[in-house]
Amino acid sequence: MPNNPPAPNGPGRPKDPAKRQAILEAAKTLFLSHGYANTSMDAVAAEAGVSKLTVYSHFNDKETLFSAAVAAKCEAQLPSMVFELPDGIPVENVLLNIARGFHQLINSEESVNLHRLIMALGSQDPKLSLIFFEAGPQRMVQGMERLLTRVNETGELSIDLPRNAAEHFFCLIKGAGNFRLLYGCGEPLTEEAAQSHVEEVVGLFMRAYRP
Repeated sequence: MPNNPPAPNGPGRPKDPAKRQAILEAAKTLFLSHGYANTSMDAVAAEAGVSKLTVYSHFNDKETLFSAAVAAKCEAQLPSMVFELPDGIPVENVLLNIARGFHQLINSEESVNLHRLIMALGSQDPKLSLIFFEAGPQRMVQGMERLLTRVNETGELSIDLPRNAAEHFFCLIKGAGNFRLLYGCGEPLTEEAAQSHVEEVVGLFMRAYRP
């Protein structure tokens, strides 16, 4: 009987998580270094050391890959679980943990470069900006909104508009320092200064919404 080749990974078959991670890392590297338009799925496959077919088996198209790369970056720094409210943990501690993770995320060299890329391409390709927004900023605001809704229910803070409060929280954490980084006229805060900044913002937030 002839030897049949092994069946390829198709729908319903488990995919290799290591290859998926390699593809995401390759995509982030190429999108930042060459831009979105100049990054092809072939180039991502070569950078990741996998076949083009493998790339498409994980991600249907370049837009899906870009969205997944942005989401993976955010998830690595601010995993979904940080927006939960564990029993016995003070709300202030939960907010400090989120604030530190978000501050590190937005001020990392990779994030600053990605924001600059989106700002440059936004007027040319609004759809790309929307993909970025939904995969990154919107995901975090939604997670924070759910958390603050839960905090309001416990009565520990009084938050009538959790969506607005979530947006205010992240804007305060960004502060002027992030603008200076994006404009190329400033340096990242020292670890001590960053910690002082997030503590000040969380303290202000707690005072604003304390019953």
